[in-house]
This record gives sequence, C-alpha cells and structure tokens, in this order.
Amino acid sequence: MALQFQCLQVFSPLSPVATARSPSSSRSPSLVIASSKSHTAPLLGRKLRAAVIGGGPAGSSAAEALAAGGVETYLFERSPSSAKPCGGALPLCMLSEFDIPAHLIDRHVTRMKIISPSNIAVDFGKTLKAHEFIPMLRREVLDSFLRARAQSIGANIIHGLVLNLEVPASSNAPYVVHYTTENSMRSLAVDVVIGADGANSRVAKSIDAGGYTCAIAFQERIKLPEEKMEYYENLAEMYVGNDVSPDFYAWVFPKCDHVAVGTGTVCSKQDIKQYQRGIRERAKSKISGGKVIKVEAHPIPEHPRARRVIGRVALVGDAAGYVTKCSGEGIYFAAKSGRMCGEAVVRASEGGERMIGERDLKREYLREWDAKYVGTFRFLDLLQRVFYGDNAGREALVEMCGNEYVQRMTFESYLYKKLAEGNRVEDAKLMWNTIGSLVKCGIVGRRESDSIAAFL
Repeated sequence: MALQFQCLQVFSPLSPVATARSPSSSRSPSLVIASSKSHTAPLLGRKLRAAVIGGGPAGSSAAEALAAGGVETYLFERSPSSAKPCGGALPLCMLSEFDIPAHLIDRHVTRMKIISPSNIAVDFGKTLKAHEFIPMLRREVLDSFLRARAQSIGANIIHGLVLNLEVPASSNAPYVVHYTTENSMRSLAVDVVIGADGANSRVAKSIDAGGYTCAIAFQERIKLPEEKMEYYENLAEMYVGNDVSPDFYAWVFPKCDHVAVGTGTVCSKQDIKQYQRGIRERAKSKISGGKVIKVEAHPIPEHPRARRVIGRVALVGDAAGYVTKCSGEGIYFAAKSGRMCGEAVVRASEGGERMIGERDLKREYLREWDAKYVGTFRFLDLLQRVFYGDNAGREALVEMCGNEYVQRMTFESYLYKKLAEGNRVEDAKLMWNTIGSLVKCGIVGRRESDSIAAFL
C-alpha cells in the first residue's frame, strides 16, 4: 500500500506547543537543574521539545530523564516486541541505580565457568559474597519495562519506524523526524534529538557522525529438557577458542526457561554460523536434546564513534559505540549514557525553559561521559587485543582467571562499576607475572607489555 504523507505538528521555534507532563515518581532519576547558565534565549510559551530515537535501555533511560526534568519528550520505537541478541547479564549495581524490580530477573547467577581452547574449565566466581550474584534477564522484558516507566513519567511513545532526520540549515530552526506508523508517513519537528537507534543508527548517518567497525552477534535460544536445565540453574559459561570465535568469546547463559547460546566476531563476520556450530559442539553434552525456539543476529559496535554530538543531536548507547571490548558489555553503558544525556539536556535547558546548543551538549554530556568511562573502554580494548588474538593468549587468560585475587578484583569492578580497592603488592605481583608470561610466550612484544604496565 502506498504511504500517504501527513505532517504531525511541524512547528516553528516560536510557536506554542503543549508542555510535557512531569508527575513525580520515586523511580525517576534525580536531576540537578541549571548547573551552568545557558547563553541561549528562553523559550516563550512552550517547553523544549526532544525526540529520542530508539526504545532500548539507552533511549528509554534518556526519555525518562528528559520527561522527569520538564522537557516535552517523544520516544520512537519501531519494534516494541523484539530485542537484539544479548546475553542479558547486568551488573548488580544496576538493579538499585535504575530501580530494576526483582521480578524481571530470570536467574541469579552465582557460578561462572570460563573454558579454554583445550577445554580446561576454571570456576570464575569463587570470591562472590553471599548476597552477590549476576542478574540475568531477557532484553525484551527489560526494554518493555523501561519504556513503560518512561511513559508513566510523561514521555510520549510513538510506535513507528524513523526513516530519516532532516537537519536544519540554520542554528535555530527545528530538526524534523520523518517516520512511518500505521501505514502512513508522518513528521515531527523538535529542538533536540537523542539517537539511541543502535549500531546501524539512522540518526548517526543523518548528521554524518562517521562510521565505525561493527561485530556481529549470533544467538540461539534453546529450550532444554528439565534435567539439563537444572545444570544451568545458577551457572553461566564462557568459551574461548578459534573454533568459537577468532576475536571474542562464545556463551551459554541461562534465562527463565531456556539458555541463550551464542557467539560474536568482527574479523570473520561471514563465518558467524561456523562459529555458532563451534559453540554448539563445545557445549554439546550439556545442551543436546534441546529445541531451538528463537534465532537472533545483530551488529555490535566495536568502538565509540569519533563524533557523538553534532549540533543539537547527541548519540547514546550502541549508536554512540558504547560497548566494551573484551567483555562485550553494553546494557549498563547504554542505560547510563542515555540517562546522563537526558539529564545533561535538562540541566543545559534549565528544566526545558531554554534552547540549547552543541556546546551545551558537549559540556554537560560528552565531557562528563568521557571523563568517567573513556579509560575503561581503552583498557578493555587493550586486553582484547592481547588475550583474544590467538589460542595461546586465550589459554593464558583462562589460567589467569583461576587466580582468586583476579576474580575478586574483576567481580568488584564489574558488579559495582567502580574501581575495586586492590592490594599494591598483589597488583604488582599479578602485573609482572602476567606480562612476563605473555612476553616469554611471544604473545605480546615489549611495546605492548609497556602499554599494559602503564594501564595497570
């Protein structure tokens, strides 16, 4: 059916529009308005209007922060019932920081195994305290909850596919979002746009944010016989080796009534199904007899984009490239970047009362994000290059993971998203033993070992 074009409230910057609702909620992010004065003019008779493209953790968290802070907010989501392939692991701190209710959690993982190319398995979780666990959930459940919460705060949800973003010719003209919904084409004019539309972001393309390398993640959800599902009651497995991925890891993660079995790669995307067969073969004895109930594939960004703020447009989550190397973690950083960006818009606009500009977004959002997380992303990038490059490096990684000091430092940093308090003697011993072993085996050269030492 041919699409019929309709204009939806395309407005000039001075025309009055309805303000967003902003009911109080104990679950809304705390906002500090007007941390620094804006040099832009106040808006007369209306509130700042923002479009958030993409309804995953990044977009929903941004929309919630915007709506709670008094900005008129529109959240676009094209496929409310779907979700990208994702292991579904959250850091423990995210439950309290983002008020994730307990009933959304499928599994409390307290045991983790990492399996080397030669099938040496190391129990990676011996240092977890009695109250600590890795929450496992399904992305479609989490995403739906976060969107509904943003809507309850005052965000307007639009179920539609964004086709393109029309960038204004002048600095004070509106951006126009062109989208389709219910077999018709529509448009919405806004002051600010937050792109949270994933690795293949159309928002990023519209503002010429630059390309980046993407990996591909492939995952099968497999329903196991009851007796085999019991094995994965509170256990997650990670596999490394050339047979499952040349530059990443493969996984078997438990869900509510099934397991997610998947892998990823950036350098051999055309062979992803071969690597999926590899992980199924490695885990064969534990997943045989299972029935595949869903197959998923999705691109995953390999590094942050060079340009994440242009004009009055900001990128967050996968659209910005916020997925860590080595671990492949993205959910927390997506939600965190979305919330930080939404709060930045609220601060810069003084609660939606003033227009904002590129300098405001860079100061309030980008500078804060980079100061907090850029070191983490660079360090994990280095670790991936060192340990995931060949099977010798992967064997060294698994051996190192058997060290309880390594486990304690890793889990404290991952679960609580803050630098764990270490022991200087143990740190020095671990650093030099690791570097010496890698150099001796010819896995890294002297220049790379110096880089690792500098980071550690």
